[in-house]
Amino acid sequence: MPVRTLGSFSVDRVEVLDEQGNVDETLMPALSPDQIKGLYEHMVLTRHLDERMFKLQRQGRLGTFARVTGQEGAHVGAALALTPTDWLVPAFRELGALLLRGMKPENILQFWAGDERGYALPPGSRTLPVAIPVGTHMLHAVGIGWAMKHKGEKAAALTFFGEGATSEGDFSEAMNMAAVFHVPVVLFCQNNQWAISVPYEKQTASSSVAQKALGYGMTGVQVDGNDAFAVYRVTSEALARARNGGGPTLVEAYTYRVSDHTTSDDSRRYRSDDEVERWKQRDPILRLALYMRKQGMLDDVSEARTHAEAEETVGAAVTAFEAISAPGPEEIFKHVFAEITEPLVEQRSALMARLERKA
Repeated sequence: MPVRTLGSFSVDRVEVLDEQGNVDETLMPALSPDQIKGLYEHMVLTRHLDERMFKLQRQGRLGTFARVTGQEGAHVGAALALTPTDWLVPAFRELGALLLRGMKPENILQFWAGDERGYALPPGSRTLPVAIPVGTHMLHAVGIGWAMKHKGEKAAALTFFGEGATSEGDFSEAMNMAAVFHVPVVLFCQNNQWAISVPYEKQTASSSVAQKALGYGMTGVQVDGNDAFAVYRVTSEALARARNGGGPTLVEAYTYRVSDHTTSDDSRRYRSDDEVERWKQRDPILRLALYMRKQGMLDDVSEARTHAEAEETVGAAVTAFEAISAPGPEEIFKHVFAEITEPLVEQRSALMARLERKA
């Protein structure tokens, strides 16, 4: 029998905004000046909150968390494409996306201080809690998308994860189910080059994460993750395709983790300062600011004002967070199930009675 080629496959890489602030007008998404300013303001606020959270953690006023500096263009640009009826299923490095979905900075601080009451999402917000286990939440996103499809909802689910998660079995299961059942979900990988201390080339032999979509029979696309315009364009198209019955998409945002993996990590032990500095020159906020200056949307005064307002918002959030009274011991039973089970009721009663006897 002859050798036959089964098909020709390719994966697109999308770039709109270069590092000098110039755009490809043929690819520029339809964003109004107000939307672009809002995008910039959210990215700046995310940066300021991330930096303040780091200081609070070092002072013992906050627990361990994963920083997002350098990745604002990826997750904020993607979350901007969501509609209120879409679902957001985050991992643990999507601070700006949560702010866009209406979470208050003080509640985010409360959550990372170990108080589950902080995850008080606005009523009706279709957003799941932060997922610390690597990769498990991708299956949740597919399940949500499948449920919406059965209910006939014209909506989609967007889930974030790192490239390290693609080495987990959960990734394969989520990809396969999403493709086979034509689920309206966008699987968004923030490829920040490092799975804690493991570099990308030691995680996979694939030249890109996006090409992994081909093996599952779905669309895969790579985007410059530090280009907020390209991220928004690609994610908008993927979400629209999902809502309209076009099935799932795997998006790979090629970006970089400028900070340590978490506040308990020391990345200086496994990567060079030169590598980090090279990526700092590709800062997504700086790139967007250069474009806005060329378009007359930003100048020294408005830039300084944006940063000052962000710092003021963060400062007020810290004050509000630290004024919240500490949770009582009964709170540990309230955040396990949607409706508390009888065994938990019994355990709660036993604990409270024991504490009362010791008082």
